[in-house]
Amino acid sequence: MDDLTRQLMACVELGKAVTSTLDREEILRIILNRLSQLIRAMNWTLYIVDEEKEELRFEVVVGLKGRSLEGLHLKVGQGLAGMVAETGEPVLVPDAGSEPHFDGRFDSRTGFKTHSLITLPLKLGGRVIGVLQIVNPENQQLFEKPFLPILQILSDFVAIAINNAANHEKIEKLVVTDDVSGFYNSRFLHQELERLIASGRMTSLVFLDMDNFKRIVDTFGHPMGSKVLREVAQVIGEHLGEDDFLVRYGGDEYVIVLPGTGKEQALRMVEGIRKSIARSGFLKEEGHNVRVTASFGIASFPEDASDLKGLLQSADVSMYRSKDGGKNLITVS
Repeated sequence: MDDLTRQLMACVELGKAVTSTLDREEILRIILNRLSQLIRAMNWTLYIVDEEKEELRFEVVVGLKGRSLEGLHLKVGQGLAGMVAETGEPVLVPDAGSEPHFDGRFDSRTGFKTHSLITLPLKLGGRVIGVLQIVNPENQQLFEKPFLPILQILSDFVAIAINNAANHEKIEKLVVTDDVSGFYNSRFLHQELERLIASGRMTSLVFLDMDNFKRIVDTFGHPMGSKVLREVAQVIGEHLGEDDFLVRYGGDEYVIVLPGTGKEQALRMVEGIRKSIARSGFLKEEGHNVRVTASFGIASFPEDASDLKGLLQSADVSMYRSKDGGKNLITVS
């Protein structure tokens, strides 16, 4: 099999891989692994362009331990990858040592020695969304002009795969995102609680309901009421850990899920949330200083319930006890 035929086969195989999954991390690894099998090189590196920060973020690598590059960023225009992101033109460098734009920081960090590399823009609709680098390819013919169209076709496939996965992520996020608060909705709550309970992981759940919220709506109207709910959610979000998540359950009710958190720790966190809500002023941008409070109920799995329905019910009952007890309180199941 000649080299040109091998490259054409790479295009066919990559086309199949593009449609194999919509999970971004999985599709990128499938693609790079497939490419590394068909075009031999010491490693393949993929960067994604962050347009807001105007930088390239290391995404995935084949041929090196990925953790050795984690956290590394390039500004658009910096190094070969940054230059390609800026110009949108591929750069083929058969001798890295003689290339003035070559950035040796990655070699310094990994102990790897780059001798040659091919840097390809991943373009979609004329916009560069990423950069693909083939480092130390075995076949030196890849640096010759006849092979460039094949390399560009391969990079187009990668760009399509990234775009497909990104669109899928956006759709999935919309499905589980609450329009009012910007946090999660009840669909996500049930999915994640089912998963946590099935795993047997200790989890605390907090139900909270705004106190006398109807007065705010009656006074300022529904749009301003929705904004208060959004601002309250932001206050709550400031207290949450990496694994915790907030759900707008409906109306003026929220649910906080605290995976791996016991009841005592949950109570301490919720007390901080209760105080933050009570001392915050809302609708300040509109010239107001609206004060609100909330009532809370806490329940824990598996201590208080063995399933999703029971856990939600236990926290809900505790929340209503806080309401009955005078509001702006926390009740633990």
